[in-house]
Amino acid sequence: MAKTMFMNYVISIILCLEMILIATSAQLSTNHYSTSCPKALSTIKTTVLKTLLKDRRMGASLLRLHFHDCFVNGCDASVLLDDTSSMIGEKTAAPNNNSLRGFEVIDSIKSQLETICPGIVSCADILAVSARDSVVAVGGPSWGVQLGRRDSTTASIDSANTDIPSPTLDLPELISAFSNKGFTPKEMVALSGAHTIGQARCVVFRERIYNNETNDNVPASFATSLRSNCPLTGGDDNLSPLDATSPLSFDTAYFKNLVSNKGLLHSDQQLFGGGGGATSSTDSQVSGYANNPPAFFSDFASAMIKMGNLSPLTGTNGQIRSNCRKIN
Repeated sequence: MAKTMFMNYVISIILCLEMILIATSAQLSTNHYSTSCPKALSTIKTTVLKTLLKDRRMGASLLRLHFHDCFVNGCDASVLLDDTSSMIGEKTAAPNNNSLRGFEVIDSIKSQLETICPGIVSCADILAVSARDSVVAVGGPSWGVQLGRRDSTTASIDSANTDIPSPTLDLPELISAFSNKGFTPKEMVALSGAHTIGQARCVVFRERIYNNETNDNVPASFATSLRSNCPLTGGDDNLSPLDATSPLSFDTAYFKNLVSNKGLLHSDQQLFGGGGGATSSTDSQVSGYANNPPAFFSDFASAMIKMGNLSPLTGTNGQIRSNCRKIN
């Protein structure tokens, strides 16, 4: 009996060690590629910087790609998958169609990394690092990107249509949408600050500058300045900067615009005054960020780390795609 007890004890120890190893292998870390692909991060950064020298707006596009990836079933590069005969990808979902860009930049990075260290660096990690490097390149904060994600073998257009917050949402709906992903209202406001860079299509803010049925109290001069590039009919894809003050720089002008009721999107303006001039639960944070860039930068970096940890595939889950547009 003593022998049996001893064997059971040994087996228990072995099982515990196996569980520890599994847990360890499933964790993300900032040095995941330090030995397996030491040039991974520098390769991504170099490509991002070269791209932004030609097209500075691409910084916002790469940041948005990471966001739209993570908010749909986790940070697994599902947003990069093309449609197949058996699967409709996320690229044609309403929040993404004719809107997301930067896929060719990710393709270029992946191609280089497959030459340097084939089968090692995931597309999901490329998205995460590209987002960070883009923010830094346009004047924003840096953060340690947790690495070790693996890539999904499927995508969900339905989840993309429902999980990515719409620019028409009111404040309570925004808070709920972000809460569903584990974010606090404070983190929601910090992440929304990503709109200090980038542009939006006329079709998503037309109602705000014409009908004003959303009770946004849009300043007349602001609405007039936007109408020249966003007609009442047609011109759906015409672009206007989310932050007209400094559209290519990562700063706090976005929050200053909100305080002046000059947010481009209805959902943006909801963060200050609830969109209609009333005091909202996020007003103090918006005004605080407007006057305290270090606070915004710090909170944004922390929120980005948290977003990057949304349901990653690790261990033996998923795969490392050799082509980010299709499964192996």
